[in-house]
Amino acid sequence: MRFIIVTGLSGAGKSKAMASLEDIGFYCVDNIPPKLIPTFYDLCRNTKDSSMENVAVVTDIRGGENFDSLFDILDNLKNNDKLYKILFLEASDNILVRRYRETRRKHPLSESHRGSISQSIEFERKTLKPIRERSDYIIDTSLLSPAQLKERVSSLFLNDHKSGIIVNCMSFGFKYGTPSEADLVFDVRCFPNPYYVQELKNLTGLDNAVKDYVLEKNDTKIFIEKLFSLLDFMLPLYSNEGKSQLVIAIGCTGGKHRSVAIAQYLHSHLKALNYFTNIYHRDIQKA
Repeated sequence: MRFIIVTGLSGAGKSKAMASLEDIGFYCVDNIPPKLIPTFYDLCRNTKDSSMENVAVVTDIRGGENFDSLFDILDNLKNNDKLYKILFLEASDNILVRRYRETRRKHPLSESHRGSISQSIEFERKTLKPIRERSDYIIDTSLLSPAQLKERVSSLFLNDHKSGIIVNCMSFGFKYGTPSEADLVFDVRCFPNPYYVQELKNLTGLDNAVKDYVLEKNDTKIFIEKLFSLLDFMLPLYSNEGKSQLVIAIGCTGGKHRSVAIAQYLHSHLKALNYFTNIYHRDIQKA
């Protein structure tokens, strides 16, 4: 049985993530009190119902004082060899504030913070910090559309990854912000930019002309050789330490040319080494 505990900041997209999990065959339960998780876990594990082979539950700050028991619950599950993974969703403060204002929904903590959305978010982020630190998967939804979030969730859980490490290769543009979920960030803005080549400006790193321009530069070849050597050394170490997911982010200025070509090349390299790897170009569609 795969058992996923979904948590994170209010307004970060947990409901959309659960809908995505449900679409790929997970049995989903929203807003379960932490103290009920062990009982529900046993129920799902002992049932003969095949629909409960993949289970996801949401538990979050809506549980009030009950949420404080989550950390002890997780420790007890682990000590009793009850396997689970934690998916944590987050977003930047300004995005969360905007979402609440647009939907006119009330933050679960607003009453205890005199109606202040900003103070509620600040308190919740601080409260959830320990659970974020022990999460297996972290998704920052700040710049994700609902379709992109569904793609990210599906890529993590669509197949059965009971063993080994999932390596997520991401390209991004520094002008739109560094992805908070990245474990390793590599800056490739030092290489020639296809944006300033007229015939390449409106293409992306997925186009052969841009890929050739980026990857055939001598400095880029040396960088890629050193990057692959570093990651070939480090990935088994991460895996041996029990890390479930590693996010490797490659960034250029706009996230459309250099970072895309190099991230795509890295993805192909890791696939050739039989790693389970996903590729995601965060800012490729932006102007």
